[in-house]
Amino acid sequence: MELKRLIREAGVYETTGIDNPDIKNIQSDSRKVEAGSLFVAVRGVTVDGHQYIQGALEKGAAAVVCEEIPEGLQGKTTFLVVKDSADMLGKLLSAWYGHPSEQVRLVGVTGTNGKTTIATLLYEMFRRMGHKTGLLSTVCNYIDGEAIPTEHTTPDPVTLYSLLARMVEAGCEYVFMEVSSHSVDQKRISGLSFDGGIFTNLTRDHLDYHKTVENYLKAKKKFFDDLPSTAFALTNADDKTGLVMLQNTSAEKLTYSLRTMADFKGKILESHFDGTGLVINGREVFVHFVGRFNAYNLLAVYGAAIALGKEPEEVLIVLSMLRSVSGRFETIPSPKGYTAIVDYAHTPDALVNVLNGIHEVLEGKGRILTVVGAGGNRDKGKRPIMAKEAARLSDQVILTSDNPRNEEPEDIIQDMVAGLSKEDLERTLCITDRTQAIKTATMLAKKGDVILVAGKGHEDYQEIKGVKHHFDDREKLREIFATQ
Repeated sequence: MELKRLIREAGVYETTGIDNPDIKNIQSDSRKVEAGSLFVAVRGVTVDGHQYIQGALEKGAAAVVCEEIPEGLQGKTTFLVVKDSADMLGKLLSAWYGHPSEQVRLVGVTGTNGKTTIATLLYEMFRRMGHKTGLLSTVCNYIDGEAIPTEHTTPDPVTLYSLLARMVEAGCEYVFMEVSSHSVDQKRISGLSFDGGIFTNLTRDHLDYHKTVENYLKAKKKFFDDLPSTAFALTNADDKTGLVMLQNTSAEKLTYSLRTMADFKGKILESHFDGTGLVINGREVFVHFVGRFNAYNLLAVYGAAIALGKEPEEVLIVLSMLRSVSGRFETIPSPKGYTAIVDYAHTPDALVNVLNGIHEVLEGKGRILTVVGAGGNRDKGKRPIMAKEAARLSDQVILTSDNPRNEEPEDIIQDMVAGLSKEDLERTLCITDRTQAIKTATMLAKKGDVILVAGKGHEDYQEIKGVKHHFDDREKLREIFATQ
């Protein structure tokens, strides 16, 4: 595509007075630049793309988008100087791929917890309703039935637009995607045209990046502030920041709740480990999900489906057919009569939600043994809080290694121990090796008890010193149960 045409179709730049090379592709990673590439120099968190402009030119970049031309490179190629190259990258990619987000109904899900579950269940629901559907999520991306491995909650813009274009080519009508706070702050979703946004909740997370809860909140809110008037904005009215998300949006404002009046009102009738009885807007339904937090997730799914034009009766029928997302409150029964639950809960609030969900079913008739750790090179402030909440809501706690990354696992565990009282410590074991920690829990469990293995969920690896080693909590439990 000619550069001038690309710029005009992106709708963001004056085309007079510049050369007009033929562009072969758009890259923001200089390592992927080839002859004819348009290189977009983005200022990242740790790396500034402007430092790699020279290298991109040596590889044959036909033009460069940047915020300032490095000294000595003036006149070496066609430079497009813009105020914000990260924002421009998305708009250029949208134009390059023919504005794919305008050819599907795109719904974004944001919040601390519940994004993966809601996005995935919407994807599964709309496929069951006969629609070709796309999914962009933490666990896996899907182009209708084709699975595409994922590395980030929200892909980088080049990958994101490539996937959306493939979804359009495959005939997808709907696309559901997780929208992380990082992706909003880093403008990874720039240029996308959303038909709806869903907010789940906001609790402490990613403070290693955002530094303050206020900054974290602002990143989430910006997503809703930028929604067009043709979209819907669906929020959790029971979350203290839920209505804040709607303050400045032009989108249609919708709410869901278990506690107060809302557009989509729910009530829990009964709870079991195989499911929950709910009333949603006056209609009863039994779903194969456990816990109050999942009731909120299902209300969001229900509300979004209705906002997208589906009939309540059809939505409820499909809701009753859906199953839990991989690694989210995934139950694995033991031959010895106790139950193991694997969940991705890696924040204090998520851990509390899962443990409360277990209590709702047990009703004091069995013990809870929790195996939990915390990720390395992430917000250290949540470590003692997670340990404290685990101890508060469990009969036995085993602190262990999660993804230590470049930290020492023992140091992370000690950070968690700092949140425990003397009484808590009497019910706490510290076992660094995650396999041994899980084995110990199975040895301590008795008939009627529940073991919660928290923190990794769907992940099938442990990241240690930059290397990912295969490790799957569910596999470990099944291996142990096979010998019991």
